[in-house]
Amino acid sequence: MSVDVSILVITYNAPEWIAQCLDSLTGESRPRASFEVIAFDNASGEETKQLLRERAETTPELRTHFSPDNLGFAVGVNRAAEMATGRTVLLMNPDAMIKPGAVDALLAFLDEDPTRGIVGGRVLYPDGSVSLTSCFAQPSLWSWFCYATGLSTAFKRSSLFDPESMGHWDRDSVRDVDIISGAFLMATTETWRALGGFDEKFFMYGEDADLNRRAADAGFHPAITPAAVVVHAGGKSSSTKTAKQRLLLRGKAEYAIKHWTPGRARAGVGLLTAGVALRSVGEVVLRRGETWRPLWNERADWGKGWPTRVDLTGDREPSTTS
Repeated sequence: MSVDVSILVITYNAPEWIAQCLDSLTGESRPRASFEVIAFDNASGEETKQLLRERAETTPELRTHFSPDNLGFAVGVNRAAEMATGRTVLLMNPDAMIKPGAVDALLAFLDEDPTRGIVGGRVLYPDGSVSLTSCFAQPSLWSWFCYATGLSTAFKRSSLFDPESMGHWDRDSVRDVDIISGAFLMATTETWRALGGFDEKFFMYGEDADLNRRAADAGFHPAITPAAVVVHAGGKSSSTKTAKQRLLLRGKAEYAIKHWTPGRARAGVGLLTAGVALRSVGEVVLRRGETWRPLWNERADWGKGWPTRVDLTGDREPSTTS
């Protein structure tokens, strides 16, 4: 039987956050619209698997699928979307919790103007402060130059020196945007499938930027509404800051290689590398840990995008493709 919304949750360990996510979807904040939750697990530990099994037994809206391998976020979402029966799909991170009315507001926002194609909401941190991670501006050589020189760090939220963050805007109004984060993203199932879902070359990070770029190229105008609110803890699947940055850098490099001319892509990756070098030197001078030096040493690797499979701890695995 078809439902209004298929909510896709890709799980990878962090069972305590997954439990809170599922509680928000099936508890007091549950949507009024008909819905199903599809939890696609990417080879989590037994504690997470047991949680999902128990929840599936007591929650009629929940369906689970257990992958024997960590296929990554993009592949996991695509496989979950193939199982969806809803007229819309809603991507939601497992460390996110919806506020009352969020799903219904997002559904109404998409129905109001289907040419939006992809829609998102307002994201809050657990302490109630506004997160800028709901959406971003498209990357550019200028924004990566600001990263390379430290300007985006020195002038956070600046429309000139930190343009990708769109930090001058608190996500408190309806607005068309370039990139809606895959942490809380809705599209009609028809649109999702017409776009081909996520590009599976992106293991994790960058796949949402790529999807939104393709949606815009197809004539859609993705947009944000402040009426749909989600609380997002963020980063609970990455074991260390270095691991997360490695994945982010790979995703950025892959995006540049795919969407920019070869010369522009090389320049972009060079700017990313310069940014890593700057931060590595800063760590040495200030004696503040060792997040960036490993990434500097690996620059020839992550600068190629996704030449190998990478699990969510950031460790490299043998490629499963030829």
